[in-house]
Amino acid sequence: MIEVALFPIPNSVNFPGVPCALHVFEPRYRQMVRHCIETDMLMGICHTEKVLHDGGDAQSMSEALNSNQSTYKPCRIFSAGTVKLLQELEDGRLLIEVDTSLRVRLETEKQTLPFSIWVCEELLDQSFDATSEALLAQAQEKILQRLIILTHDNEKAQAELKSAHWQEMSAHKFSFVIAGLLGMPPETSQRLLEMTNPQERLDDVLGMINEIGADIGG
Repeated sequence: MIEVALFPIPNSVNFPGVPCALHVFEPRYRQMVRHCIETDMLMGICHTEKVLHDGGDAQSMSEALNSNQSTYKPCRIFSAGTVKLLQELEDGRLLIEVDTSLRVRLETEKQTLPFSIWVCEELLDQSFDATSEALLAQAQEKILQRLIILTHDNEKAQAELKSAHWQEMSAHKFSFVIAGLLGMPPETSQRLLEMTNPQERLDDVLGMINEIGADIGG
């Protein structure tokens, strides 16, 4: 089991392997950032199901820096990772990056105030045999080739897609990372994140890419 400090953010769905940059200003979450850095606790960034407490109308930055905002019911499955402080601004705001390397599922809330800490379990993909792994690799190759076709007029994108970084990435990791780079509604992203069958995840991503290609005539 893993202890995770939880940062619920509406419409924020993050995939393992895709770092998440955040601008933190609420007092409770600034305190949470410091706690995570000082204790090496993981931070989880998650989409939300509903508002539990409405923080009211938008405030000035000065008011926001000295009061907490709305409270949300978190989605049960999200990504978590270590926190890196990039910059602390003069007014106390923090610019951070979360290396979201794990996908976890909420189990038991250990602490509610001043910020939420949960005991979580890592959510792993299904195990595949050699034949299924080969099919995964084929799906990964189809996606890469489709993206190379769609970005034929973008030399930088072409070089990146043909680089060893992308070509040698495992299909399991690729299925998350490529999903994280596509602009999708949060509900779609959350559905992909919760899948434990990487073949289904890759098939869905390929379908989305094909739709994009059809829309632009590629």
